[in-house]
Amino acid sequence: MKSRILFSLSICLILLGFTLPAMAAPPLQATVFPSPTPGPDGRIIYLVQPGDTLWRIAALADISIDQLRALNNLTANDVIAPGDEIFLGLGGPATPIPPDQPTVTPTPSGPTPTPEIGYGTLCVILYDDVNGDAIRQEEEPSIPGGRISIANADGSISITEDTLGGLDHFCSENLKEGEYNITVGIPDGYNPTTAFNASIILNGGDETYLDFGAQPNSETLAEAPAPIGTGKSPLLGIIGGIVLLAGIGLGIYAAVMKK
Repeated sequence: MKSRILFSLSICLILLGFTLPAMAAPPLQATVFPSPTPGPDGRIIYLVQPGDTLWRIAALADISIDQLRALNNLTANDVIAPGDEIFLGLGGPATPIPPDQPTVTPTPSGPTPTPEIGYGTLCVILYDDVNGDAIRQEEEPSIPGGRISIANADGSISITEDTLGGLDHFCSENLKEGEYNITVGIPDGYNPTTAFNASIILNGGDETYLDFGAQPNSETLAEAPAPIGTGKSPLLGIIGGIVLLAGIGLGIYAAVMKK
């Protein structure tokens, strides 16, 4: 009786085992392969994880097993262990993030100062070059009737003055510094003994003297009046001398006759 009951229970358990759904096996968990980052020297180093093999590391790093062994001086008999460093190659070094730098604000500059304009003095003379050496001596006077012209380069200053007799220069004061052109006009009857124009740079505080010489030409010399003497004619002097001698002679003759 008992044997029948046990047999029946066995049959039921067997049938129940076919009817129950089979338990699914847990899925395989893939080991996470950390993305290696190049170090400051550009070397890519991977730390071996539990369960890693050279074949798996080579496949994950996308290089051949022979390359991996050559990079790490490994042979087919060498084994790796968790924590070992595996060299995978070279890459660019990680770009460091620069620390925040303070913003430099340029110091606003003040207005550019306007340079001050200097002033100078320019003195010119047209002189009678008596000895013709083109160098003015103090006793050589100015020639009257000439003309002096002074003008700066930008045309803002233009001065014209007639020359007078005497020994002094014509001076123009408080002229703005800069480049000037000076020209002299010679009166009729004179020939120049020096250049009759010049260009100079006048700086602030300068006092510049320019001398231009000329001489009377032959026609002017021929028309020059005779030197002023005592006012007596030379002929009258000669006649006076003859009369004086005659008077002396008569005086002597009269004295002789009385004896």
